[in-house]
Amino acid sequence: MTNVRKAKHGWALTLFFSLLSVVYVMPIIIVIFNSFKRKIFISNRPFQLPDAKSFVGWENYINGIEKIQLPKAFGYSLFITVGSVFVIILCTSMCAWYITRVKGAVTTGMYYLFAFSMIVPFQMVMFTLSKIADILKLGNPLGIIIVYLGFGAGLAVFMFCGFVKSIPLEIEESAMIDGCTPIQTYFKIVFPVMKPTAISVAILEAMWVWNDYLLPYLVLDIKKYKTIPIAIQYLKGGYGAIDMGAMMAMIVLAIIPIVIFYIACQKHIIEGVVAGAVKG
Repeated sequence: MTNVRKAKHGWALTLFFSLLSVVYVMPIIIVIFNSFKRKIFISNRPFQLPDAKSFVGWENYINGIEKIQLPKAFGYSLFITVGSVFVIILCTSMCAWYITRVKGAVTTGMYYLFAFSMIVPFQMVMFTLSKIADILKLGNPLGIIIVYLGFGAGLAVFMFCGFVKSIPLEIEESAMIDGCTPIQTYFKIVFPVMKPTAISVAILEAMWVWNDYLLPYLVLDIKKYKTIPIAIQYLKGGYGAIDMGAMMAMIVLAIIPIVIFYIACQKHIIEGVVAGAVKG
């Protein structure tokens, strides 16, 4: 009898979460459908499937690519995302290893500062941040990587610290006995073991940086450098006029790379989070 009840509850939960997933995915499906429709039909009939009258093929995509100079914007977004993720993983993993292995008041304070940074709203610091970035001449694709390092360090250090606590100290001591320096121990022993957490951090940070609009808008010189989210925003013309067809098409193209990246690496997210939670 108990097994029958569990089976019924299982089917009910499966049905509920299936319907819930459809609700979450539906906006993306609507955007994809509207990217193949004429502008007037997008505004008047946003939930209707493309038909003979509304279907325009790849016209919106071609138009949007020309208007926002997509290859150029894609290059800036790719450079900033890859550079930011690389710097965040390298610096925060080394920092987490140091904080975990070197016990003291300073390292404990550093850990709590990194943890505290995760709960500070961006709106509290965005004015000061944009002013300092302007003074330090960080309004370029290379400079904004430093800014992303500061904002992405909190979560990354928190996850890496949890994982480093699960690494047996004897492994590192053996490497030291064999003549490895701290740097060699880190790159040859510690970092390879961190792979699941490093991949999890890379996925989370890449999704954040790639889709971020506000930080590049505040920091970058947008007359010279436009990431994809900023470039898409420029499809909005004067007096509130928006090329909805081109905008829908560019949104679809913008999410494709990060969706492919996420699908290819999604299995590592749970592995990394679980591995980082072994010891607290």
